[in-house]
Amino acid sequence: VAVQDALDAQGKATLMIMQVHDELVFEVPQDELDWVKAEVPRLMASVASLRVPLLAEVGAGPNWEAAH
Repeated sequence: VAVQDALDAQGKATLMIMQVHDELVFEVPQDELDWVKAEVPRLMASVASLRVPLLAEVGAGPNWEAAH
């Protein structure tokens, strides 16, 4: 929810197209890629207060396989 809210608030064209287990999949315009790579992990890491860090990784590519 926080990620979608941030995308909407910033007027981004990036689309969250699916969630697979513990993963979010986006279609991201090239000019928004740097923003998404910085903000999505930050937002995901801050959604819960835990005693251990909640880390999020970003992969990018023309398809799911290349992004991993």
